[in-house]
Amino acid sequence: MFRILGVGDVVGRPGRKALLHFLPKLREERGVDFIVVNAENAASGSGITPKIYAEIRAMGVDVLTMGDHAYKRRESLPLYERKQRLLRPANWPSGAPGHGSCIVEGPRGVRVGVVHLQGRVFMNAQGDFFEEADRLINGMRTKADIVVVDMHAEATSEKIALSWYLDGRVGLLFGSHTHVPTADAVVRPQGTAYITDAGMTGPYDGVIGRIKEAVLKKMRLNVHEPFVVAEGDIRLGAVLAEIDEKTGKAVSCEGLWLELPEGAA
Repeated sequence: MFRILGVGDVVGRPGRKALLHFLPKLREERGVDFIVVNAENAASGSGITPKIYAEIRAMGVDVLTMGDHAYKRRESLPLYERKQRLLRPANWPSGAPGHGSCIVEGPRGVRVGVVHLQGRVFMNAQGDFFEEADRLINGMRTKADIVVVDMHAEATSEKIALSWYLDGRVGLLFGSHTHVPTADAVVRPQGTAYITDAGMTGPYDGVIGRIKEAVLKKMRLNVHEPFVVAEGDIRLGAVLAEIDEKTGKAVSCEGLWLELPEGAA
């Protein structure tokens, strides 16, 4: 069996600290073979930089997905053209820098296709994610042994609907973006492992990763202050799926919500 870890939105330095602590343990203790990380909030809570991309890749992460904050930092734009393993949503305009899918060879020669999509409800209007999923997954049919999808969406209904639409065609579909882990990890009837949101990897002593004082001031008084990344209660939110590499179908799916110990490096 081939074990894939899908990690939810990494927020700032605390989220990267959680990655550094937990990824080696999960490889050793749970036999993780392949890691996909949503990194759209990795740089001070929004976007990514070339330095942080290299830092996360050096942790053994195979593919980094992003989301609506992908282009937040202009210095990262050239990365999307140069780095096969850094994905922006596939259903963005065709002229947008970068690409929304890749195929990477993992351990034992297993070829893993990764597709990154973005929802439309309460987010910037983008292309049809169902149509884009069809196009990319059909194109991977003879090239990838297992397909993973990161569906970056605000609406739970879009994520759930897509999981039924792709059931049996992808090994793992995990949701990202809302920063709140959901308790619905499941293997769909035709063999797709699914969770609506893997949860945030970062500080939970705040509001979706930002200091609560600034968010409360904005919500209550309409006074904006910088939404600085919070610090306390750091956790890793992820999903672990066990997939038969011969069929590309999942046999188990487990949500993980792991607390970083006090004083961990």
